[in-house]
Amino acid sequence: MADYLPHTAEEVASMLALVGVDSLEDLYAHVPDVVRLAGGLDLPAGMTEPDAAALVAGYGSRNLARASELVCFAGAGAYDHEVPPVVRALAGRSEFVTAYTPYQPEVAQGVLQAIFEYQTLVARLAGLPIANASLYDGASALVEALNMAHGATGRSRMLVSSGVHPHWRAVARTFAAGTGHEVVEVPLVEGRTDWSGVDPEGVAAVVVAYPNYLGVLEDPAEARALADAAGGLLVVAGDPVAAGVLRSAGSWGADVFVGEGQPFGTALSFGGPYLGLFACTEAQVRRLPGRIVGETLDTEGRRAYVTTLRAREQDIRREKATSNVCTNQTLMAVTAAVQLGWLGTQGLREVATRCAQGAHYLFDELGALEGVAPATQGPFFREFALRLRHPAREVVARLAEAGILAGVALDALVAPGDRSIEAPEEVLLVTVTERRTRAEIDRYVDAMRGALQ
Repeated sequence: MADYLPHTAEEVASMLALVGVDSLEDLYAHVPDVVRLAGGLDLPAGMTEPDAAALVAGYGSRNLARASELVCFAGAGAYDHEVPPVVRALAGRSEFVTAYTPYQPEVAQGVLQAIFEYQTLVARLAGLPIANASLYDGASALVEALNMAHGATGRSRMLVSSGVHPHWRAVARTFAAGTGHEVVEVPLVEGRTDWSGVDPEGVAAVVVAYPNYLGVLEDPAEARALADAAGGLLVVAGDPVAAGVLRSAGSWGADVFVGEGQPFGTALSFGGPYLGLFACTEAQVRRLPGRIVGETLDTEGRRAYVTTLRAREQDIRREKATSNVCTNQTLMAVTAAVQLGWLGTQGLREVATRCAQGAHYLFDELGALEGVAPATQGPFFREFALRLRHPAREVVARLAEAGILAGVALDALVAPGDRSIEAPEEVLLVTVTERRTRAEIDRYVDAMRGALQ
């Protein structure tokens, strides 16, 4: 992002002269004393940048490890992918950083075109014809998909695979308390959704993750068959990076694709802000949540971009609104568009391939260690679950001392009573992205060998 540049004394003096006052005190003289801060704030004295950097570096010496100092093998919905400098430079331009809702196309053509390009790229990733201008994150995108299914079918029963990320499912349950939707979670058996015995009667949506949050690649055709039997919609919660090497959601017959766009140019950032991807079939376009940017012609016949198929006023129509999402994550959407444009089709394929190759190499190396066993069965992409000899949280803590973020302990994600996997306290979820080198992976294996002794 762009650096912050404070005002110089000369700039402040120029501003004061322009408005006709002599000092900053005079500028605020009209503010009553009773509401003005007296005596200043109780803050420590300012520091130079080198002093501030030294202070932060000192935290590490007191065993308060910073994430930037750890080699990251954690994922579980937030991934340490490369963010090229060109993405930061372009997405950090003031035209995008300061842009608000582009209701006035005559002054927002640049942002509107960037969003239009983003929609085009998401539609290609999803294999579906229509994408919106983004949502807050993957979890809120799933909620909107369930709302869409309800609007399309008039039903409220939702079948959601337990392979969908636990946090996403929790958000869906929370919203269902208000909408009245019945969220039926279908359990996993050896890492795959067990659809057998599921009654499709009255189902509005069938939701499957591809791959699921344990990393397993399931066959969405089973979910498609259930949706067809019920006359409901198939919602695929997909990994957009996997689209570089795997079939798209649309090719599996999905009516709706939802995903988390954080891997495309957004740093981990302590959990946000992130980016909700959403695409659907043309049959559902009138129910599409959030904004859509369309291409048209202006009065002089030139190409132009506008928000379309949706009025701003729909956001205040309460229960009659298609969706109550009245804004989105435009800055993250622009960032994703820049990242995808920079990578191109071949670049995304290379990123996905490197992720898969690194993950399978690490899986094989760790699987050869005593005290490590696969926690699931089936193919995986860049993420996999292992059952360890010791509790996963203990192993994560031990490897952190060696400078490695070993992964995510499954019991940190899974709520008590979740039937998705046995003994979650012993299961570690491990991820490899294209940033990990062979040397880093080998060091991880050595550190794990020591931690399991």
